[in-house]
Amino acid sequence: MLQYFVRSAYDPVFHAENRPHLLYASLVDWGMTSFNRVMHSHDDYVEVLLVHRGTAEYLINDRKHLVQPGDMVIYNSGVIHDEGPWADHQLKAHCLAIGGLALPGLHKNALLPDGASPVLHCGDELPELETLCEMIFSALRRGGRAQELYAQSLTEAFLLRCLPLLPGAPAPSPEPEPESALGARIKAHLDQHYAEDLGMPELAAALHLSAPYLSHVFKKLYGYSPMNYLLRRRIGEAQTLLITTDLSVTEIGERVGYETTSYFSAQFTKHVGVSPKAYRKNFVGKGPEG
Repeated sequence: MLQYFVRSAYDPVFHAENRPHLLYASLVDWGMTSFNRVMHSHDDYVEVLLVHRGTAEYLINDRKHLVQPGDMVIYNSGVIHDEGPWADHQLKAHCLAIGGLALPGLHKNALLPDGASPVLHCGDELPELETLCEMIFSALRRGGRAQELYAQSLTEAFLLRCLPLLPGAPAPSPEPEPESALGARIKAHLDQHYAEDLGMPELAAALHLSAPYLSHVFKKLYGYSPMNYLLRRRIGEAQTLLITTDLSVTEIGERVGYETTSYFSAQFTKHVGVSPKAYRKNFVGKGPEG
């Protein structure tokens, strides 16, 4: 038996704000039809043509491009193209229309940077891309919600296989950071910024991590959730200030990140067992009034 494990942390390319959605899939065979799709563009989606057979010259924007078997033709949204008149009428290709794309550095519904050649050769990726196109097309032909959802998932797989072929494509993710180093980085950020208005969304954004993964790693290493560590860090610093300075309770609460004295006192009492004033009195005698 051969068995392979997923070793890397999951870092999806497509998120809710840039998740692609398949609009249609077609099988174009100019050997079976005389239909020509003349000069046009698509404003709301990108169109991908995967050529299986035949050659053609397509007019795309302001120039002709030679298209051959194994080529992928990408029409970003807004790109004017003329497909019919230049073909040798033996061309066979799958076509996918995909909306909702928002990749870094590209305008909406684009797979290519402006000015890049719209014709790419698939090389060794061709057999797998052809199989995915056939599966997408077959799923939509069968019809029904389940088949459409299946086709949508296959479309994401198709795009992920395309990305390495694209100029300016997102670089492969680096090796995941070891959990011990990541935990230390999270802890250092919390120690440095504990007195600021810091919640999980801000912490995750500052460290470029997902909040659930960040929380999982930190708790695994230190036994506390990040927010619980932050609270304890604040209370611990407050204890130090109470017994080493003459600052009022109000001033100490502000220094460790609390906007109101009442909330600071409530949190301190809950986690220490006595109020800030009582804590100071126990250590250094009667302190200044807060």
